[in-house]
Amino acid sequence: MRQKTSQNNTLVIKNRRASFIPKSGTLFYSIIVFLIIVLDQCLKVFIKTNFNLGEDLKITSWFYLLFLENNGFAFGYEFFGKGGKLFLSLFRVVAAIFIFFWLKRLVFRYNLFGDNAGATLGLACVFAGAVGNIIDSVLYGFLFDYAPLFHGKVVDMFYFPLFSWFWPSWFPIIGDQYFLFFRPVFNIADASITIGAILLFFFQKQLNLK
Repeated sequence: MRQKTSQNNTLVIKNRRASFIPKSGTLFYSIIVFLIIVLDQCLKVFIKTNFNLGEDLKITSWFYLLFLENNGFAFGYEFFGKGGKLFLSLFRVVAAIFIFFWLKRLVFRYNLFGDNAGATLGLACVFAGAVGNIIDSVLYGFLFDYAPLFHGKVVDMFYFPLFSWFWPSWFPIIGDQYFLFFRPVFNIADASITIGAILLFFFQKQLNLK
């Protein structure tokens, strides 16, 4: 009887220990999210503290580091002033929380390289990118002493002017206008969100949690 009790206690202790050891999937995706956020923030802080706003550094003829700050939605659009900025920051936080719990369900329900690996990786990239930009929006104004909490600006730096031309004068509407590809300036978090969105598009059926 004592031997059975001892064995049962040993099994309980082992199970408790196992519950504290992260599954391979949990550890893998945690590392992915952590690395993206750290790399994103390290580069942003470097750019913020070493470049003047609008300053650029030419890496190649088609790749520049260009310090810009995004004060609003995609491509720098702004809506409804400070109130709109506060709403955007809070919306990002709520969206990130929703994505986190969705990602958690996927990671714990399936194995690391299970049938949902593509969608889980995509969701992890979207979550990491969202958190990276949330840190800017929520904290940067306060940390760099230019705005209150939730009113910070997102730091962008990657600029790829791959090619350009002038449209022919006979071309309707945009004739004689200058065209540049690729014009938007973005950061690691933006790239992570884009990659994640592409993965989710191709593996959207894997998001089914039945």
